[in-house]
Amino acid sequence: MSSGNNCQSQALTKPALSEKEATELIDRVFGLKVSWIKPLPSYDDQNFHVSVSGNPGVSEGTDEYVLKITNSEDSQEPDLIEVQTRAMMFLSAEGFPSATPYLTKDGNIMSLECGGTGPGKKKYVVRLLTYLPGTPVAKIATNSQIFYEIGQMAAKLDKALSEKFYHPSVKSLHRGQFIWNLANVPLLEQYVYALGQNKYREVVEQVIEQFKGRVIPKLSSFRPCINHGDLNDHNILVDSNSAFLEKPQYKVSGILDFSDMSYGCYVFEVAIAIMYMMIESSDPLGVGGHVLAGFESILPLTEEERAALFLLVCGRFSQSLVIAAHTALLYPENKEYLTITARTGWRHLMRMFEVGREAVEQTWFETASTYANQGAA
Repeated sequence: MSSGNNCQSQALTKPALSEKEATELIDRVFGLKVSWIKPLPSYDDQNFHVSVSGNPGVSEGTDEYVLKITNSEDSQEPDLIEVQTRAMMFLSAEGFPSATPYLTKDGNIMSLECGGTGPGKKKYVVRLLTYLPGTPVAKIATNSQIFYEIGQMAAKLDKALSEKFYHPSVKSLHRGQFIWNLANVPLLEQYVYALGQNKYREVVEQVIEQFKGRVIPKLSSFRPCINHGDLNDHNILVDSNSAFLEKPQYKVSGILDFSDMSYGCYVFEVAIAIMYMMIESSDPLGVGGHVLAGFESILPLTEEERAALFLLVCGRFSQSLVIAAHTALLYPENKEYLTITARTGWRHLMRMFEVGREAVEQTWFETASTYANQGAA
């Protein structure tokens, strides 16, 4: 989604390399000849889908990559980007469908490069990551089976990272005032002006106040872990071996964009997944139970974690909608991509508040319990 701590600087830090510059960069840094290149949508980094041809050492089937050019602000934290990249490599080795980096000519996983022309050139971390095939969840007709699978994958991913991943710079994932960490919902107060004066702003301000009163005091009781932090409907790819059936069976085939990784809590990850899966469902309030059931098949939540789930989901809706509105003011040419979630997100958040915490949680928990009962049977 977005990896800058300071939202106000995003418009100034997003890379803007031309396709020609990107092609030359791939040749110079990675020693690969590009056969075609096309831009990919992004929030505050710059991404290109590239194909290389006729390169020694590039095996058949691995000739498509994503060139990821990190914004100049986050590029000042190479330790953090290294940890994120090493985590991707670790997860791939553990059997998760995660991208891995193609090494530079110097044998490194990334390189710091100058971009643009003229005085005050900015420096960007560049990586060439394997291209993962699959269809984004945002582009399929979702069903309860894939929601369950995504919840299960979210729990497995955080569990693996938290229990088995080690790196000398892993402490860089303690990101303090990182705007996308769910613990930091109160930081939205400085950005709500972007919503203007309307019913949406009133609901977000209610979310922030309730979050401060009911979630913040409980944070120390939630189990800590490393979060992917952005398991949204565009960052999860799926494949189906039964695409022509009335109810295709999907499996997760790709997990993208680790730039929002940070230390958080297990319950944050399931809340984030629930929120983004709601975006793509014809029954948004029913989604949470399926995602929760999948997650709890690996990591059952505690009573305190469950009690915070409704406000955590509302908190993530608020983060996504407020920061998108704020960033779109700074960066109007990218407004269509920035406001993808807003197309249905506001309706879902307002509906959650209208129905109320108790009724929504009852729906989620009753759905989750049916899976548990089926398992026991």
